[in-house]
Amino acid sequence: MNYYSTTDLRHKATLEQAVIKGLAPDGGLYMPQKVPVLPAAFLRNMGEMTLQEVAYAIASYALQGDVPTDVLHDIVFDAFDFDIPLVKTPGGHYVLELFHGPTMAFKDVGTRFMARLLDYYRTRHPEWSTLNVLVPTSGDTGSAVANSFHKMPGVNVYVLFPRGAVGKIQKVQFATLGGNVTAIEVNGTFDDCKSLVEEAFMDAELNGEMRLTSAMSINYARIVPQMVYYFWAYAQLVKRKEDVSGGLVFAVPCSNLGNLSSGLMAQAMGLPVKRFISVENQNNIFYNYVKTGVFRPKPTQYSIAPALDAGCPNNFGRILDLLGSYDNVCRHIHAYSYDDNQIIETIMRTYDDEGYLLDPHSAVAYRAMAEDLKPGETGVALATAHPAKLKHLMENIIEEPVLLPSQLAQFLDGELRVKKIPNGFTAFKRLLLSNR
Repeated sequence: MNYYSTTDLRHKATLEQAVIKGLAPDGGLYMPQKVPVLPAAFLRNMGEMTLQEVAYAIASYALQGDVPTDVLHDIVFDAFDFDIPLVKTPGGHYVLELFHGPTMAFKDVGTRFMARLLDYYRTRHPEWSTLNVLVPTSGDTGSAVANSFHKMPGVNVYVLFPRGAVGKIQKVQFATLGGNVTAIEVNGTFDDCKSLVEEAFMDAELNGEMRLTSAMSINYARIVPQMVYYFWAYAQLVKRKEDVSGGLVFAVPCSNLGNLSSGLMAQAMGLPVKRFISVENQNNIFYNYVKTGVFRPKPTQYSIAPALDAGCPNNFGRILDLLGSYDNVCRHIHAYSYDDNQIIETIMRTYDDEGYLLDPHSAVAYRAMAEDLKPGETGVALATAHPAKLKHLMENIIEEPVLLPSQLAQFLDGELRVKKIPNGFTAFKRLLLSNR
């Protein structure tokens, strides 16, 4: 199947080209020429399948034979080797816990799949020099990408993060690894880090010297596996014989809109979703778009939910490509935005009333779902990170200790290895070329 650019529909690429490059030469995002629709019988029978079986079926339909079946099977079963439970809270609301992977954030789902797919393509091309993965992060993406690619032969990973804006536990997850992982502290914002990566892809000299790819959510190889957990939530509801005839609604924490894009792709493939709820913090660019019809990026504002701190959501083009018009966006998506005080209030109320601890990113989804859900509808809030990833903040909010899981604690004794650069492409380019 071919893939086109959201900026220029005439541009075509294979799956391999789309995944390796990440971004189209014209700056557009890659989308499949056709979104295949799953058979109704598959949806009815998902309740009898395991997560890995569901994931393999979804990936097979989505990729339409572009990856050999045995290879895809191994990629999927290796990537989806942790649980994604659908939890019903004491308050009677469903939460899909996406934080049981190696770095305890939902980014593990997309990056583990992508890393294994890229490794497959790399081994098909022994003539290739080292593959260089560039990823800007406000915390969770960097740790997930770094750990997914760590010690992988023939791959170097460069994680760019904004100075003073990444929590200690998130930072140690990528900045203590060493080896083929380089942590780069940029004297700027998360959007500055994104801009440096995007500029690198457009630099002819740099691309002539190095083979670059991106592990950002702009890469289609992250969109595909993230579709899986929307289907998996539905499969668990089917297994529990829950009545979803009143309509299935997903509340999605949003920053760069990759997670929401995956949900809309799942809907296009046949998942019976009534609507989505997009939820942001005060960096509410998409919220403002839904309310006004104007997409206007703005400087990033730092918050207690750092993974939502994005002033220019770079998957916006995918949303428009999937839904076609502003009116259709408003039909499919209800938008909410909460500031730090509202997030703290939600965390405290949910913990006090229900005994369920939400991290700031999950809290926005939980609150919006409760406010937006109509009688008879079934809502699922996506919980995208474990509360202990922001341990100090959470303890200050609930005034109780938060247990640090061993998956996170193992990184704390490591030595930080960070390279610092000013906010400018020249310095970043010089660093990359010096590491060839």
